[in-house]
Amino acid sequence: MPPYRKFIFICYGSDCKKAGCKKLQSEIKHLVQSHEHKGKYKLIKTKCMDFCKSAPLVVINNEVLKRAELSVVKKKL
Repeated sequence: MPPYRKFIFICYGSDCKKAGCKKLQSEIKHLVQSHEHKGKYKLIKTKCMDFCKSAPLVVINNEVLKRAELSVVKKKL
């Protein structure tokens, strides 16, 4: 049986796109594909999650990361 993978949700609403979610998603993708995290996480793009004032938004392990940055995401993995 394959190991359980955790989900990382990245908001792709219009405000999050303006705030740089595409670049953040690319950085997280490279991080998740690294040897240390390979196969443990799955990235999921979502539509607007109604946290537009605090974009970009990432959800990891049921924790909402407002104004997410790669350094914060690394700490949560």
